[in-house]
Amino acid sequence: MTETTTNWLAACRVEDAVENGGVCVKYGEEQIALFYFTRRNEWYATQNECPHKKQMALSRGMIGTITDEPKVACPFHKMNFSLKTGECLSGDECAIKTYPVKIEDGTVYIAVN
Repeated sequence: MTETTTNWLAACRVEDAVENGGVCVKYGEEQIALFYFTRRNEWYATQNECPHKKQMALSRGMIGTITDEPKVACPFHKMNFSLKTGECLSGDECAIKTYPVKIEDGTVYIAVN
């Protein structure tokens, strides 16, 4: 059995997050979109790259819900992705990577490997 070590990236302080929106967090060569869904009091992290035209834009997308599923819409293509699973909710056969998020002592952490 192989154990994987989870590294927790300190992304920002809770009070510095954008309410009901997203920001881009750099981790090495990766760009991670971090979302604070204030209306639901929930945090999500996904890849920042939209899979359609490979643009780093999801952190600037609009968040909301589709039948109570939290989602982000790409600001360029309007494709909707689940913030929980990364599944494309617009019917396409693509998905985005999601990352676990936790809050400890007022700091937002993203799980990266």
